[in-house]
Amino acid sequence: MKYPKIELHVHLEGTVRPETLLEIARRNGYALPVDSVEGVRALYEYSDFGHFIEVFVLTSGALGRAEDFRQIVVEYAEEAHRHGAVYLEAIFSLGLWRGLDSDEVFSGVCDGAEEARERYGIEIRLTPDIARVYSLDEAMHVVRYAIKYRDRGVVGVGLGGPEAEHPPEPYAPAFELARSEGLASVPHAGEHAGPSSIRGALDALGARRIRHGIRAIDDPELVQELADRRVVLDVCPISNVRTHAVPSLSRHPLPELVAAGVVCSLSTDDPAMFGTDLSKEYAAACELGLEPQGFYEAGLEGALCDQPTRATLRELGEAIDWEVVLPPGVEVP
Repeated sequence: MKYPKIELHVHLEGTVRPETLLEIARRNGYALPVDSVEGVRALYEYSDFGHFIEVFVLTSGALGRAEDFRQIVVEYAEEAHRHGAVYLEAIFSLGLWRGLDSDEVFSGVCDGAEEARERYGIEIRLTPDIARVYSLDEAMHVVRYAIKYRDRGVVGVGLGGPEAEHPPEPYAPAFELARSEGLASVPHAGEHAGPSSIRGALDALGARRIRHGIRAIDDPELVQELADRRVVLDVCPISNVRTHAVPSLSRHPLPELVAAGVVCSLSTDDPAMFGTDLSKEYAAACELGLEPQGFYEAGLEGALCDQPTRATLRELGEAIDWEVVLPPGVEVP
């Protein structure tokens, strides 16, 4: 049975299918180290999180024009819609290290979100990421552009990249500016670094949600604080296995976090790069003994959308008889 899904954590650069990556690279004269779909898939086999970041930077380097960003938004919207997605919050980077024109990136992504709504009826909101290797000036640049494009669906600002080497505190002024202009703070934390990374995101960046946050399980007091404050964690189980943040799905802390009262949404992170999709993520969560309704409600609680959109999403959830919803992949007799 198909049921609605809300996804709050997906990187647009990580949604690019191998065929699309090759097409865009050829269009832009960008040299990849491989020239076939099979070669791209081989690139997507990672030894650790650092290796994943290297491949992410390499492949995202193919994207350079507004048309590229429009295309990848629309293509992922079509895929996510097939898996039941009714609402997405998409993450993207500005490519400042490559000298990309920020208006090209933002206008392309925003055009894609509008086209996706028209073609598939899926609502998309946008949250550009500050890369943890950025200077504070570069971080402020990201925030200023996020403010500029607020009326085109930009609702928050994130922080991504190698968190163990780059704690959140130096970026506090950028997030203070974002929050003062009505944009939510939605940083990555607690994926490959411990509870201190999550506390820094909460205290220094005023995080509304935490992307990943699974290492909170190492600190019972932090787990209780997250539960008490209703801070939503955007959890991506298959991503965590693929980047070796957890040793296996069976040892993922998601069931413990949910049992402790932490609100956890479910997302793909980088679906093309991790060989996953929303249906697979829900199947993985069901394998861990969890139920789809809880993730839809968590997604609704964490969503940064306007009230009319929230009301529509709530109605969609209330229209489902969740008691008869079966795990993904289970056929109704």
